[in-house]
Amino acid sequence: MYQQTLDPIGGSLGWSAVIAAVPLLAMFVMLGVFRWKAHRAALIALALAVCAAIVGWQMPIGQAASATAEGAFYGLFPILWILVNALFVYKLTVVSGWFEELGRVIRSISDDQRILAILIAFCFGALLESLAGFGAPVAISAAMLLAAGMKPLKAACTSLLANTAPVAFGALGAPILALAGVTGLPLDDLSAMAGRQTPFIAAIIPLVMVFLVDGRRGVRQTWPVALVAGLVFGFAQFLTANYFTVELTDVVAAIVTVIAVLGMLKFWSPAETLAATPDVPARDGGRAPVGAGIGVGITTGSGADTTAPTSPGRFDHYGRGRRAVYALAPYVTIIAIFSLAQVPVVKSWLADVGTVAFAWPGLDIVDPDGNAVGAQTFKLDHLRATGTLLLLSAVVTTVIYGIGIREALRAYWDTLVQLRWTIVTVTAVLALAFVMNLSGQTGSLGMALASTGGLFAILSPVIGWIGVAITGSDTSSNSLFGVMQMTAAQQAGLDPVLMASANSSAGVLGKMLSPQNLSVAVAAVGLPGSEGAILRKLVGWSLGLLAFLTIIIYLQSTPVLGWMVP
Repeated sequence: MYQQTLDPIGGSLGWSAVIAAVPLLAMFVMLGVFRWKAHRAALIALALAVCAAIVGWQMPIGQAASATAEGAFYGLFPILWILVNALFVYKLTVVSGWFEELGRVIRSISDDQRILAILIAFCFGALLESLAGFGAPVAISAAMLLAAGMKPLKAACTSLLANTAPVAFGALGAPILALAGVTGLPLDDLSAMAGRQTPFIAAIIPLVMVFLVDGRRGVRQTWPVALVAGLVFGFAQFLTANYFTVELTDVVAAIVTVIAVLGMLKFWSPAETLAATPDVPARDGGRAPVGAGIGVGITTGSGADTTAPTSPGRFDHYGRGRRAVYALAPYVTIIAIFSLAQVPVVKSWLADVGTVAFAWPGLDIVDPDGNAVGAQTFKLDHLRATGTLLLLSAVVTTVIYGIGIREALRAYWDTLVQLRWTIVTVTAVLALAFVMNLSGQTGSLGMALASTGGLFAILSPVIGWIGVAITGSDTSSNSLFGVMQMTAAQQAGLDPVLMASANSSAGVLGKMLSPQNLSVAVAAVGLPGSEGAILRKLVGWSLGLLAFLTIIIYLQSTPVLGWMVP
């Protein structure tokens, strides 16, 4: 049996916290200063954490290895199982040509850059974030905005800013699922709490977006539709996260917001139009940059398709209404399957046959008080897993689109190849989180931070913001800091669900500044080396929104808004 200690380094809690922070700080420096690849930084940080666990915290080598293996396996199931199958659905729409048709359906609605920014970057980007994440929404929406006539730098900034509101529930709830997995806190409570924080940001983001696109004039002329988009998205997030299912929060919010915006455009339009007149560089052959991975087009007010799609007229024989239905089919399928899984009879059956729990081999750990530490029992979902339901949705999509088995398998293989370094990064980060949690390093950090008392409610969101800004992933940040947030909250007399959720909700505001996302954005718009320029344009908005949400979270830790905590 291994018993955790909080002050193993010289009997000092302070020094122990400093040593426990070394793996995290090292990873931050490697990513943020030296700009190393994420998978390389994660593996080195993992090695440092294992060394600290064995040498500093006196964790037996066998148990340290077992903790590493459990974390890596948890990274594969359920986290990467979700991400791989989510991206697989997206790839099926690309290889079948229907993704392009979906883009055409959206872009035919308006030729106003500000309206398109809301529809493409905010709404459609949120839909992509709900399924894929990890840079895909930024790359695709930035390329589509560029093709719509937006300047490259502005397209990149707008897409990065838009990729904040949906991130906490992205990849079918992967960040919240990871947070529940490492902390042991109830998933429903974490989902509900995050759903009572992120809507405050969602309500503001479209207004900031139109300001980036067209300054004060843009806000003055388009604030009604921007406000409707933000409020509808936030309200849909709240309802779905609190009363339906965490996995579909962003899917529902994105689709409902698209419907609301399109409905409003039927009877309202801005006084002036900021025309979408594509000015795509000749070197790109009139198409979106190669970095986006797709060909996109934009229909202007004259009806001319200024950038030819990959397969012009391929689906014209279907009729406009039928094409729209087919283009939306994968997302409708996902909603239908996940809704069916929530039917009491089906949900009960999946709970009985779709889960297996077992003691993870090689672990026998108690906390400083002698109580068994959580995460030693592994709960493996197979049939009921989000990733499995998503894979089923992909199978249905292949049938609807008539995709052959060989082509579908090739798309799945391409997905694995595309995510190969992401797979390494996520498994390493989850292994790092489990080693730090089970060895007691996270507990030492949390205890030291808890010394700030009630002020930790202000520090907590900042920690989440830093985590995502450096790692580029809300899931990774939750895995790293979730237990620390919970421990510090308990010691400071704060609600652990509130502080753990704050790590995820505030963390999303750091994603627009993460080196990984900046690199994706500049590649998508064909501006290599402009990461610094984008960073300077967005850092003020990121910090300002963080300050705003921090105030909300702090008030939620007091009687003023304490009634919002589930």
